[in-house]
Amino acid sequence: MGKPTIGYAMCGSFCTFAKSMETLRKLAEEGYDILPIMSETAYATDTRFGAAEDIVREVEEITGKKVIHTIKDAEPIGPKKMCDVILINPCTGNTLAKLAAGITDTAVTMAVKSHLRVLRPVVIALSSNDALGANARNIGEMLVRKNIYFVPMIRDDEINKPNSLTAIQSKAAECAVECLKKVSGEAGIVSGNSQQ
Repeated sequence: MGKPTIGYAMCGSFCTFAKSMETLRKLAEEGYDILPIMSETAYATDTRFGAAEDIVREVEEITGKKVIHTIKDAEPIGPKKMCDVILINPCTGNTLAKLAAGITDTAVTMAVKSHLRVLRPVVIALSSNDALGANARNIGEMLVRKNIYFVPMIRDDEINKPNSLTAIQSKAAECAVECLKKVSGEAGIVSGNSQQ
């Protein structure tokens, strides 16, 4: 029997993509089956951090699967139990706010809603310039929800971006794996976990 399936969702915090790719590659090298999911913005936007086509190609090469990038294709994730855990890496403040408010208008928010419907864990690796500002309330809202976990966060530039937080990327894979252990009853303490 193979390793569990990790839904790997990416939102448009483009400056975080290079580090996220390292985490994705690490999980793939460890033998996890990975289902790639990208928000429409992440899937289609060229930025100074890379061309969308190149980023999508890299994700698909690492995972060996086509990226899910539409609401329609993300909807079956829960009912078909396609993932054991979803890791949103990076999760933008915009996506966090939508999840907190129950808004489902991207492939990532649909994937999470669908996955939570069958009571499976979601790990959030936040990357937001307003995490300690407008989005602080959304972090609090998500911390009290069942099956929601956060990768530990740090202030990435307290002088120039005093409200900004970013997930500690070296902990992202570990948190996802710990949640998988929790699902199978093998976990110790899950890093950054919310209420049980």
